[in-house]
Amino acid sequence: MTVAQREIQLNNPSGLHARPASLFVAEANKYRSDIVLEAKGKRINAKSILGLLSLAIGQGTVIKIEATGDDAEQAVNALCDLVASGFGE
Repeated sequence: MTVAQREIQLNNPSGLHARPASLFVAEANKYRSDIVLEAKGKRINAKSILGLLSLAIGQGTVIKIEATGDDAEQAVNALCDLVASGFGE
């Protein structure tokens, strides 16, 4: 079982509000791996829109993305790329 993890800072001005959160969840659900997002001392299922929104992650917050499974590395890379892109905002 492969485990991959990375930290990245959220730089888009509006943080992880509804639209970016839905893009993040949609991307996470493309992978078979279990994916967890950690921020502000809490860990949530990254495939859950409600979990993501409950964190109220704002601009400048450092998040940790951790995946466990056969495609863990690809999942973490894709999600970090999405965050780095600023979700197209």
